[in-house]
Amino acid sequence: MKTEMVSRKVVGVINTIRKGMGFVADPKDEENDIVIESDKLNFALNGDTVEVLVLSEKVGEKYGEVMKVTVRARKNFVGTVEIRDGKAGIVPDDKKMYVDIMLSPTEAVKVSAGDKVQVELGKWDDPQKNPEGVIMRVIGKKGNNNAEMESIVLEKGFEYDYPKAVEDEAHEIERNKQKILDQEIPKRRDIRGTLTVTIDPVDAKDFDDAISFKDLGKMDGEQRYEIGVHIADVSHYVQEGTALDAEALKRGTSIYLVDRTIPMLPEVLSNDVCSLNPNEDKLSFSAIFIMNDKAEVLERWFGRTVMNSNFRFTYETAQESLDTKKGEYFTELDTLNRIAKILQKQKFNQGAIEFEQEEIKFKLDENGKPIGVYKKERLDTHKLVEEYMLLANREVAKYIYDAIKDKGKKDTGSIYRIHDIPDQERMMDLSSFVKALGYSLPLKEGKVSAHAIKSLLKQVEGTPHQALISTAVIRSMQKAVYSTKNIGHFGLAFDYYTHFTSPIRRYPDLLVHRILHKHLNHMPFGDKEIVQFQHIAEQSTAREIDAAEAERASKKLKQVEYMSDKIGQVFQGTISGVTEWGIYVEEFETKSEGMIKIRDLGNDFYQFDKKTYSIMGQKSKQKFTLGDKIKFKVSAADLDRKTLDFLPA
Repeated sequence: MKTEMVSRKVVGVINTIRKGMGFVADPKDEENDIVIESDKLNFALNGDTVEVLVLSEKVGEKYGEVMKVTVRARKNFVGTVEIRDGKAGIVPDDKKMYVDIMLSPTEAVKVSAGDKVQVELGKWDDPQKNPEGVIMRVIGKKGNNNAEMESIVLEKGFEYDYPKAVEDEAHEIERNKQKILDQEIPKRRDIRGTLTVTIDPVDAKDFDDAISFKDLGKMDGEQRYEIGVHIADVSHYVQEGTALDAEALKRGTSIYLVDRTIPMLPEVLSNDVCSLNPNEDKLSFSAIFIMNDKAEVLERWFGRTVMNSNFRFTYETAQESLDTKKGEYFTELDTLNRIAKILQKQKFNQGAIEFEQEEIKFKLDENGKPIGVYKKERLDTHKLVEEYMLLANREVAKYIYDAIKDKGKKDTGSIYRIHDIPDQERMMDLSSFVKALGYSLPLKEGKVSAHAIKSLLKQVEGTPHQALISTAVIRSMQKAVYSTKNIGHFGLAFDYYTHFTSPIRRYPDLLVHRILHKHLNHMPFGDKEIVQFQHIAEQSTAREIDAAEAERASKKLKQVEYMSDKIGQVFQGTISGVTEWGIYVEEFETKSEGMIKIRDLGNDFYQFDKKTYSIMGQKSKQKFTLGDKIKFKVSAADLDRKTLDFLPA
């Protein structure tokens, strides 16, 4: 087909790869991106908003040139100093950064080879040359655990320390915390006389949530209980317009790396002033429910409270109490657990999908080196807490939605946690994938029901394919996001859902507290606020993704590090990916993933079959299929790239 010369302009976000090519989505053709070759990138970097001139296009193929970078996505990069031919440059950690950043002689004297540094993009006036960088900070030596972890945090656009103004405000609150309490207590519902407990991980330092319980006896012939979900009232301390609030919004979330937490709020707030520590009077925002033995909500109340946690459980100590049927507050815990199980059953009957994915944790030595790995056990007490948090989130969302509706307004004036129905094309691909493995995912006109997904997960339960298909289903689903438009939550099968229960570690929850307070007090919302809510929703979603990527990068680093001194050792794993260039294998215990290159599979010509997700040797007919168990040995570990290479054993 003849190539047509055109001069169409497109504005979009460019996605680049390390080899030095870029791709921009074409609004006129969703199937095929505009390809930007390396000599046509013209200063554009990954994530930049660019103006592209389409130079040529034919069916399935379009090429363009970047005419202008309209918005630079980022100016700061983290990387490692390398000295080549007497010149210092930075090799960026960002694998989509296709060009190294050079240092001028003035900047070069500040660093030495092997330093991990953060640089700001400086002079770059010739696209055929490398950009210059200005050293912002020297993080530490490559390979040092602290330097590597701090690099991950900075690379994802977060900070591990706080501006002075933020620290000053936090310490001022800490100094006045008793005075604030004394002023607030008379204005609030006092629940200090109600049995209240926290249930958290053994190493938790901040306590966002507590659960209270009161047996109300029989009323109208049925047993009734008062069950309260009490959340740290961060919104009372972190006020709009403060440096604290601006910093919390900028961060969006706390980050949980393998060996540390980078909190959204300074520790004097997150671990002390706001935290629902045991045996201390605390300001809280509460959702209190009158419930019966069928887990039905008969009455609900929302508002600001003052509480005092009677006891701090860990998940394990609470579970021990349930298992042994004795110990602190067993009777109350047992009733809470029984009602939580009914709530869970109701949720699943409505179509909620549960993904029981194994989570691993590392044992680290004093230098942060991984010396062991173990699987995190999911207990009934984890599910107990989860069900009451889901209940509070759902009921708060429903209250706010109804409050807006009652005012005759559209679905605005709040932010929700939404999860859209699965994309049809992805579901068709998933259906084909599981069929190749011998399972069934029925579709109706390309659409899938939550019950069909649950049925698939039931089919694979206890089989070698369970983890693989669970992962494939998760990857095929839409991602949960924040939005001012309530469309419900497909995965939880809730019509209304928001995040209310973790304001110490998530900004949207802090915002929902402010919104709920306004609705409870019939305070009007301005148009400017409503526009701002959508901006916050989008920014919070983006920050959540960045934090998740940082957490994954820290885990991947420790997996590679753990395997790096096991070169030549034999392990067992599952084939987790099949491509035309080789197979990916996930080791059973550590969940470490590595690649066996196609050339290392044996003396044969192997062909990739996309339909069956397998590779087969032409002569030997040896077949490697997604989900197969395989023995392998570790052949190489690259800590810089965070990759592992395997060989068949």
